[in-house]
Amino acid sequence: MKKLIITSGTGFLGEVLIKHFQSQFDEIVILSRTGHDTKDNVRYALWDGKTLGNWKDEFTNVNTIINLTGKSVDCRYNQKNKDEILASRLNSTRVIAEAIKESRHKPALWINATSATIYNASFEKAQTEERNDVGDDFSMTVCKEWEKCFFSFTGLAERMIVMRISIVFGNEGGVYPVISSLAKKGLAGKQGSGKQMVSWVHTKDFANMVEWIMKTETKNTIYNCCSPNPITNKELMLQLKEKHKPLFSMSTPVWAIKLGAIMLRTEAELVLKSRYIIPERALNEGFQFTYPVLKEALKNLN
Repeated sequence: MKKLIITSGTGFLGEVLIKHFQSQFDEIVILSRTGHDTKDNVRYALWDGKTLGNWKDEFTNVNTIINLTGKSVDCRYNQKNKDEILASRLNSTRVIAEAIKESRHKPALWINATSATIYNASFEKAQTEERNDVGDDFSMTVCKEWEKCFFSFTGLAERMIVMRISIVFGNEGGVYPVISSLAKKGLAGKQGSGKQMVSWVHTKDFANMVEWIMKTETKNTIYNCCSPNPITNKELMLQLKEKHKPLFSMSTPVWAIKLGAIMLRTEAELVLKSRYIIPERALNEGFQFTYPVLKEALKNLN
């Protein structure tokens, strides 16, 4: 039997992967902190993301593992939250490694999702897997430590792959419904300077890239998971304006974004940081995007 394990698979990206792979695997096991009923070939097992439990038995005959675990970065970066953001990522990776070791079964593939925020803010220079500028602020340090932890277990699976995932656009959750709603309400103008680059990927291409990685033979490497055509924030909001045709359109200055972030208990950098990232390795190896440009992606979204 082909068995897929997705950790923390009850969130937005997990649900996208379940829908995509449900017909391709005999069994999908979701490791979750909350209980859920079995749905056809999708089962749920309780775990806390840091200590071994009965869930470790699921690793006996697993083919593929996808780790999505990590406290949301949509919060204020106080010390408590910073510690939890880092610890949740390192602890989940380490305990998955422990479960694999105890199972004495080597999976064919272990994919660890990290973030495209590992790269420094860039307005003009495209960041790729090979040609990049990785910095040392909080978000970048978290990503670096997470990847270092993951690759310290190289050899536990036949192939170990990191996916540096950009902003994922989909109707089911994430940031797209939020910015789409803002555009409908008249806030379709630029956010801040509007010059910051936005690297994004459609849910279909996110899931397709995961499937494509499953079918490749590449070992122990990193892929940027994003569209090959990042755009500026100004262009993103303009295209949303054209899609939703609000009666009026206002821009949001930096001070208002920072104030709103405090009120919403989140961080302004999630909107203001410039992310200029290209999926060079996937393109060079032949991956084909269904929605490579935003205009076509927006036609498919609500």
